[in-house]
Amino acid sequence: MRITQGTFSYLPPLSDDQIRTQVQYMIDNSWAVAVEFTDDPHPRNTYWSMWGLPMFDVADAAAVMAEIKACRKTHGNCYIKVDGFDPSPLRQGQVLSFLVHRPTDDEKGYRIVRAEGGGQVIDYALDSYAVDHPAGERYGDGHDGG
Repeated sequence: MRITQGTFSYLPPLSDDQIRTQVQYMIDNSWAVAVEFTDDPHPRNTYWSMWGLPMFDVADAAAVMAEIKACRKTHGNCYIKVDGFDPSPLRQGQVLSFLVHRPTDDEKGYRIVRAEGGGQVIDYALDSYAVDHPAGERYGDGHDGG
């Protein structure tokens, strides 16, 4: 099972040249660029850890690519994504987001948990198989990828 989050989630993984092209597109549109990572990519987990600060005034995609490379080196067992934020008055929000790194080819996937309550109420929840392990040990060999 492959985690499908972000703009290009149904395409094969992007190469670094393709990532650089998308990052330059963000920069050319005056969007702030941010790099984020997590080892729990649950669809409702919208607050990933930020790698450094958002890059507001970056002029060249090479600077962002260096940050992606550093994040991959430090957090190689995590999902890593790039976000573009449009600061224009009519938008002021995230307009582009896509994965640039996956921790492994063996993605853990999700299970549906059913809970029966009173009054014939049945609730369902999605639980990631990855969270059966402590943070930092969910993918790979238990190291932070460094």
